[in-house]
Parts: sequence; structure tokens; C-alpha cells
Amino acid sequence: MISANDISLAFGGRKLFDEVNIKFIPGNCYGLIGANGSGKSTFVKILSGDIEAQTGNIELGTGERLSVLKQDHFAYDEFEVLNTVLMGNKKLYSIMEEKDAIYAKEDFTDADGLRAAELEGEFGELNGWEAESEAATLLAGLGIKTDLHNKLMKELSGAEKVKILLAQALIGTPDVLLLDEPTNHLDIQAIQWLENFLLNFNNTVIVVSHDRYFLNKVCTHIADLDFCKITVYAGNYDFWRKASELALQLRSDQRRKSEDKAAELKSFIQRFSANASKSSQATSRQKQLEKLKIEDLPISTRKYPYINFVSTREAGKELLRVDGISKTIEGVKILDNISFTINKGDKVIFLGNNDVAQTTLFQILMGEMEADSGKFEWGVTTTQAYFPSDNSSYFMDGKYSITDWLRQYSENKDESFVRGFLGKMLFSGEEALKKTDVLSGGEKVRCMLSKMMLSGANVLILDGPTNHLDLESITAVNEGLIKFKGTALFTSHDHEFIQTVATRVIDIDVKLVEDKYSTYNDYLHLS
Repeated sequence: MISANDISLAFGGRKLFDEVNIKFIPGNCYGLIGANGSGKSTFVKILSGDIEAQTGNIELGTGERLSVLKQDHFAYDEFEVLNTVLMGNKKLYSIMEEKDAIYAKEDFTDADGLRAAELEGEFGELNGWEAESEAATLLAGLGIKTDLHNKLMKELSGAEKVKILLAQALIGTPDVLLLDEPTNHLDIQAIQWLENFLLNFNNTVIVVSHDRYFLNKVCTHIADLDFCKITVYAGNYDFWRKASELALQLRSDQRRKSEDKAAELKSFIQRFSANASKSSQATSRQKQLEKLKIEDLPISTRKYPYINFVSTREAGKELLRVDGISKTIEGVKILDNISFTINKGDKVIFLGNNDVAQTTLFQILMGEMEADSGKFEWGVTTTQAYFPSDNSSYFMDGKYSITDWLRQYSENKDESFVRGFLGKMLFSGEEALKKTDVLSGGEKVRCMLSKMMLSGANVLILDGPTNHLDLESITAVNEGLIKFKGTALFTSHDHEFIQTVATRVIDIDVKLVEDKYSTYNDYLHLS
């Protein structure tokens, strides 16, 4: 059990938390949600002790161990993989180090023997004899093969490091588990394994995630960070959304009733205050009006951008033919004889064990990279808009404001049109004048989506469009692609996003593994 008591914190005059009180109970998995910038990761750091709040305190159950998913992928570069995982249980690992140091002594004394015996006892109590086996099991579940266990972390890829740091957080059955974006950069199999692990985990879990399917699958409660407070809802993400929308509607209805009542009272007072026979009634109404409270609706940090892709021309039936495309990068075969045809209205999720394959294919199709062999041909009626996985090259020149940057891609150059468009994408007022080289990841994504919407393209190519977005923006993009009447080729690790958008699945693992018209859930079920 872990609890936060009267936690308050402000940065630069902006209040993140205002006397937050919350208790996280064993046996529950809490999804901590909130808009980008609302303070989710900061609150996790307060819980872990990495940041100190300005008021209040954090209480952890007596003798309980807290474990946190580390985000620094380079911190363990000089350590072997297995040892990196074992370090997740700090007490056990320190005992192992001290024990090994004693046994390595050449002049082993009686005192050393007594200390070693104490350490062996503590080692056994912490289930130390099973620790390496547990670490290996966790790594296997996450797809890290045995031949990597004794390699240094610096020899591994970024995706592999993510999995190892996740295993580090999970080892030793911690009493409280803090996971900030645990599914980022995980493949589908690893996400499914983590879902099952958490469903069978009996202690306290607090997880920050933008993956709605994941939150629905693992969470027993939602901790909603909004209005500088945290409100707990029993149930998963879908239940929270319905409950919070209903609560907002009820508050809005109550305010409207109060406003109508106030208007009625004011009207009566104005009409009859000078009427001697009804002056007492007018006085009574005045007292009622003074007692009537019209509560201001709190201003939520949660905002939804307006996503609406509309094609300016209709495409023909055959949009794209890919014939035998192959590509090798730095001696590694990425694509091998890939062929398929895209038809009008297809919404295709491109899957694979290696994200590089899908990104490479998209770059070839958009002319940013040449294939070693093979060819492709777009239909003459097609117009394409591209969302790359790495959009940094679009924003390196800091001479542009967001408004000037977007104006380049708009047929209508009028200031009011561009500013109005940006306002719908949550860049209002001074925000629209920010320079492009200081934008956050989420802001860059919203800019790229704005560029795509203004293009009027009938084919959208989106490589990871939900990366860096908060849940509200992901929901907006999701609904925008569902409504889009054109064709879409996309990648994503967001289960809900794929399931609700894709009508076809193309799975690539160097070669074309599968090409099937199917929903995502049906594809996973049949695989």
C-alpha cells in the first residue's frame, strides 16, 4: 500500500497538484491518466521519491518494497543483461555483491564466516536461490533470448533495453509497482505477455499509459488527474470515460438550472419591486436570489483537437501496386521481395517484429529511399499525405512560427484562416506564435496532422501517428481515421487504434508473412 497525503506542487507559478490525497490499495491496478502536461510522470516521481513535493508526504507500507520502471536506457550500459535485471531488487543484489566479495577474499576470517552466514540467511529469505531463474523467465516472456543474458547492455538495441528495464522493475514481486509508459516500444507479443503478468499480479500497480486497450485490460481503477486533483474511479478506462462524461453533464445541467432560476427571480424583481401589493414577494425573491449559488464549472486540462481528413478528389479503384521490393541496410536484409496491391478504401495496418521494416517500406513508397530491387506504382488518381516516424527534419529551422510553418502547406494563406485552423488543433493565442524548433513531441505531431488535413489527400501514410500524443489526441486521431472515406496505410502499437481503424492486415518479417482482410482481433485470434 502507498498513499499520498496533502501533496501540493507548482512549477513557475503553475500549480500541478493542490492538496492531493489518495491511497493505492494492494490487489488493485490503477491507471493514472490526464492530459499532456498535467503532471502524471511528475506524480509518479513524487511517489518514488525522485521529486519532493512542496507540501505533504508519501507513506509506504512498513517493510514494503517499491519498484519503478527506469527510463534511462544508457544507465546500465556497462552491466550484463542478467545482472541488470537482478538490480531491480536492490536489497537482494547488495547482499549478492557483499557475499561474493567476502567469498573472493584470500584471507577469509572467522568474522567473514559469520557475516557470510548472516548474508546467506537473508539471501534465502529473499528467495535469492530462485532469482536468476526468475530473471531468465521474465526475459523469456518479453522475448529476450538466452544468448543475450550475458551480453553487456550497450551491445543491445533500444527495443531490447526497454524490455530488460521492464524485467528489472518486475523482478522479486515488489509490493508497489510504478510503471510509466511500460508499453512504449514493446512489440505485440511483449505487450500481451505484460498484460497477463499484471492480471496475475496481486500487489499494488500504478501505471501511466496512452494505450486505451491496455488500460481496459489491466486496470481495476482509474486515477484521473485533472483540476489539480486526482479522482479515483472503480473500473477500467471505458468505464471512467462514461462516468466522467456523465458527471460533467450533470454539473452542466445543474449550472443551467441555477442560471434559469436566477433569471426567473431577476425578472420577477424587476417587474414587481415598485408594485406595493407585491413588494414583499419581490423582497422574498431578492433574498432567494442572494442565496442562490451558481457554481463555476472547473476548467479541465483535457482538450480534444479537431481531426477531420477530407479528400479533395476521389481516387480510382487501384491505388498502389508493389512488386518485389527488397532492401538491405548496413548489411542487414530489411525487406525481401515484398509484393502487394492496395485497393480503394483499404485501411491497412502494417505489422512486424521489427519497426524498421515498415518504416523503410513507407520511406520507399514516399520516395525518401530507393529500393535495391523491385518497383512500385501509385495510381494516377491518387494524392498522398505522409506522417513519418521521425518528423524532426520538418522543424529544425527555428525561423518559422507555427502559423508561418503551416501557411506553407495551406492554399488559403489568410492569417485568420490559418490561426483558426491551428486553434482547432489546440494552438490558440500565443501558442500559435511559438517557434518550430522548440516544440514538444506532441506539438510536432499535431502540426504534422494539420499539414496532412490541409493537403486534401485521398491516401494517408501514417508511421506511428499516436506516438507522443495524450489519450484525448489519440482518441481524436482514432475517430478521424474511422470517419476518413479514403485509403490509409499505417503502423501503430495501440491495440484499440488498430482494431477500430484497420480493415486489412499486412504482416512483414523481412518477407511478407501475411496479407489478410481482417479485423485486428480476428487476426490475433487466428494467428
